[in-house]
Amino acid sequence: MTSNTESMKKITVVGAGNVGTTTAQLIAEKGLADVVLIDIIEGIPQGKALDMLEACPLWRSPSTVQGTNSYDDTAHSDIVVITAGLARKPGMSRDDLLQANADIIRKVAENAGKASPDAIFIVVTNPMDAMAHVTQRITGFPHQRIIGMGGVLDTSRMKSFIAMETGAHPKDIEAMVLGGHGDLMVPVSRLTKVEGKNITEFLSESVIDKINDRTKNGGAEIVGLLKTGSAYYAPAASTVEMIETILGLRKEPLPCSVYVDGHYGIHGVYVGVPVMLGGSGIEKVVELDLTEGELAALHTSAEAVKGLMEKIGI
Repeated sequence: MTSNTESMKKITVVGAGNVGTTTAQLIAEKGLADVVLIDIIEGIPQGKALDMLEACPLWRSPSTVQGTNSYDDTAHSDIVVITAGLARKPGMSRDDLLQANADIIRKVAENAGKASPDAIFIVVTNPMDAMAHVTQRITGFPHQRIIGMGGVLDTSRMKSFIAMETGAHPKDIEAMVLGGHGDLMVPVSRLTKVEGKNITEFLSESVIDKINDRTKNGGAEIVGLLKTGSAYYAPAASTVEMIETILGLRKEPLPCSVYVDGHYGIHGVYVGVPVMLGGSGIEKVVELDLTEGELAALHTSAEAVKGLMEKIGI
């Protein structure tokens, strides 16, 4: 695949569903990299990629976009984004997807890992923390090159709900959601700020609690409304923010699912904590000064992820 610029990176997006296609579109629209969109269904990635490629002149983007069913075309990617898998249906938890998606991710990780042995992997497929762990086990890559997307999305949802309640611009809201990307995620309200001031100066405790609950159930709320699908705009945008940080275009800590083995007193599990991302993947885990209650909630969330891992024999 020929790049239009010598320095253009190559990013593979696995899965041409809503999340994968929207992620590929944002990468191409921003001109971040050349994109390969791969899926097992013949014609779908090719057609969607061609449509995006034809939009690149309108976006003034130098990116090329290729659709394929062969991992040979993904070779030597700098970043691989895994979105392949089954989506949630109404009444289904992220955990219900565990066994089916674990089988899919094993195959994807094996094929994509062989094709791009030096790539950084971003795992989006749910239940994301467990799928990130599966990806690392199958590829055998260093932990710093396997990153789960979840905390960025959950934090963005929390910011949007705070903006709705306060009328503040989302850019003036600081928030952080830790833990697994599931019902036991940990919104850290104590550290949440609006225009530099603690959120308690703007909202009552009961409203803050409602925001926290809505954040935890943000994905399920959208699934319930759509009936036949799950969220994809915000997950794709969250993934692209991680990509921009890896590429050095942003430089702030992001909450991501990473392998924690000692930080926060947690050992041997992928769970959401703030990290600094860069060209080598995870460059540093940022340790926040959490209260005993917040730390206990984070440990509970991590234990839930470990329970998922036991169910799939890892």
